[in-house]
Formats: sequence, C-alpha cells, structure tokens
Amino acid sequence: MSSFSTPPATATQALSYQPGFGNHFSSEALPGALPPRQNSPQRAPYGLYAEQISGTAFTAPRTENLRTWVYRIHPSAGHTPFKPMGSASLRTAPFVDTPATPTQLRWDPLPAPQTPTDFIEGLVTMAGNGDAATQVGIAIHRYRVNRAMGDRSFYNADGEMLIVPQAGLLRIRTELGILEVSPGELAVIPRGLRMSVDLPEGEAAGYVCENYGVPFRLPELGPIGSNGLANPRDFLAPVAAYEQREGHFEVVAKFQGNLWVAEQSWSPFDVVAWHGTLAPYKYDCDQFMAISTVSYDHPDPSIYTVLTSPSPDPGVANVDFVLFPSRWLVAEQSFRPPWYHRNVMSEFMGLIRGVYEAKVEGFVPGGCSLHNSHSAHGPDRETYEKAVSAELEPHKLPDTLAFMFESRYVIRPTREAMESPTLQADYWRCWSDLATHFNPVRNPNEEIQR
Repeated sequence: MSSFSTPPATATQALSYQPGFGNHFSSEALPGALPPRQNSPQRAPYGLYAEQISGTAFTAPRTENLRTWVYRIHPSAGHTPFKPMGSASLRTAPFVDTPATPTQLRWDPLPAPQTPTDFIEGLVTMAGNGDAATQVGIAIHRYRVNRAMGDRSFYNADGEMLIVPQAGLLRIRTELGILEVSPGELAVIPRGLRMSVDLPEGEAAGYVCENYGVPFRLPELGPIGSNGLANPRDFLAPVAAYEQREGHFEVVAKFQGNLWVAEQSWSPFDVVAWHGTLAPYKYDCDQFMAISTVSYDHPDPSIYTVLTSPSPDPGVANVDFVLFPSRWLVAEQSFRPPWYHRNVMSEFMGLIRGVYEAKVEGFVPGGCSLHNSHSAHGPDRETYEKAVSAELEPHKLPDTLAFMFESRYVIRPTREAMESPTLQADYWRCWSDLATHFNPVRNPNEEIQR
C-alpha cells in the first residue's frame, strides 16, 4: 500500500517553496506535525520519529551552524549494511594518476548515453583539487542521463553538490521536499542529505561542483553596498512533502571517495515535517543582478560571484561560483571582452546557453574549459579583431549564460578527462594566429590619448 502527500514524480503541478538564503525554515505536510516547543519530545506528533541532520559541528558559530530537525515515519538508520558499489566514471580528489597541466584545455559536450543511465551512473568526473578526507577543495563533474533514479536514493558524505543543469528538467526529491530545476537554474544539495533525481523530460545534461570545503554562502558585498548580485529572497527551499511507500529501496552513499549501497523496505523520503538551517535550495540565474562599469575598463570577473566557499585566507576562495549572464556593455574607450589574463586562481568554465563573449567558435553549450593557475588565456582572434574595431555604442549581450568554478587550488584533470574523445586537441590554436599590430613609428591612438 502506498500514499503520497504530493503527486508522483511524473506529475507536473507547480511546487511550493520557501524564499530566503540561510534562513531558519519550518515546514509541515500535516498540521501539527512540528512539535510546538521542543525538538525531541517524549512522543512526537503522529507517532513520528525525531531525528537531527547536522551540516556542521555542534559547536560551530551560530552564524555558520547548519542543522535541521526532521520528523519522519521511519528513522534513517534502518537499512542493511552498506556494501561497496563500483563506478566507472565518478572520482574523488586527490587525483594522482594525471599531472596537472598548464596547457589550456577544452572539451566538447558529453555524448548521449547508449544504455539506460541515471544520475549516479551518469556522473563523469572532469577535474578537481584538494582532498575530500581533509574537507578541502572540490571535484567537478558533468552528467548526461536518460533514466530516473526511481527507488534509488543518494547521499554524498564527502561534500555538498552544486548542480547546474544545461539541458532537461530535473525533479530532485529530497528528504526535506522537492525541487524542480530547469536549465538556467541551479540547485545545492547539502552534504549528507538524501536525494533522488527524476527526469520529467526523459533526458538531461549539466554540471556538478562537489564542494569538500566550507558550505556555499553569499559573498560579502563590500563597497557595492547592501543590494546587488544574488539577492537572498530569490533562493528557494522546498516545503515538506513526504512519501509513505513500502517496497525495495536502495540507498547509495558516497563516502571517502567510494560508492556504497544499502537496502531498506521503505522510501527514505518519509519526512512529514522539518525545521532548521540545513536545507537544499534552488536559484534562478536570470534573477542575478549583474553589476559592471558605467565609465571605462572591463572589471574583474569577481563582481559576478553568486556563491562562495571561503578558505582560511580572507577573500581567497576554496571555490567561487561565478555567473556571466546577458547584460549591457557600455564601457567607453575600452576593450570590452575579458582581457588577456594570467590568474593565480584556477578557472573551470561551462556554457549553459548562447555564445560566450570571448570565444566565437568551439565553446558550445554543454562544453567546458580549464585554465589553470597562471595559464594564459583570453579572447580568440576573431573576438579580438572585432572588439578593437567596434563602434563603442551601448551593446546588449543577448541570451547568453556561462559560469565558472574558480578555486585557489590548482585544478587537476582526471585521466578519463584527458583521454576523453571530447577533449579538443587543438584548443590552443585559438591563440596561435593572433596578428601582430605593433608599430614603433606611429601610434594610431595618439589622438585619443591626447
């Protein structure tokens, strides 16, 4: 016998959400399911079990403490012992079988899977840094999938997961409720929280940043002031939506770089009510308030930071999630595309839709690139020539959305990524034919400089 408080995963009715970033949320699918005055009463309402999920140490500072109390039909401990489960494409840092290269790298989109492939099976690790065991660094994955997870759930004990869909709607069931995430949106699933990915459109592709470090937070705004970039009100957490189903359910855990699988006889998504500060959330990237110059020069890309995982050094991130949305370019007497650059930080980029402003060809939606610490990069020849000869009128970059995972640590590609047929062997050539314009006799900008 089965009963649902929400429609099955194939239903399309609109979901409800709770707005805000870092809030203390409360939600109940049945009236009175949340205990009114305490977290763990002698008898919880409706005969539920009280259970706490901790996202930080108990003694973490109040402003950083993450924990949620859930009230569920079964405690989550009631599963069989975990057994090892192999994975051909999912890897965990540190990566030691491939040297980190200063050469610029770029990949085409992943090919469509030839067999039924769910979200766990479809994760392909591209690169990463740090060490999951010491909770430092990141891993970067891509996915291309064509099968819902169904009665298989997944939790990641190594890090939180920032999911960036590029194609196909994801319906992510979690213990705390359901998120529907479309291309152009993102979702963050906290470390340790169980989830299952359904595919209402049958197929999906995208990117994942697995963050081993401090959980993502909003960046400080500094001189920008109290408004701008990603606004807290635009982040959405789910409402309680429990399943009461019996049957055969798999629980897959990612723990210290390995996958493990256990079995249980009820749905893990049986939380009837919850309250706390640890919650999954989604964000619509079109809500990002992009800020740029209204005078001259292309500003640093850090002004496009949506979320950051800080490191012990102030202002130097374990990883930043940076967004390049549609926006107006108005800088006067300026080279408007991103300038040629050698960055101490390492940059992994992906493209959701449209054309990235610094590349005319080769960087397509679903593709990705890696420019490691101090690896020189910038616009290709066609972009450069067009930019230096353009009439500098206000110009709108239309229907484009690119992003970057930027880290203080060198990002090491996996062996699988370096041997992948999607690796563009001639990516470096986009800078090999840059023309020489140097003229020691005449300065064509002399009149402008005067």
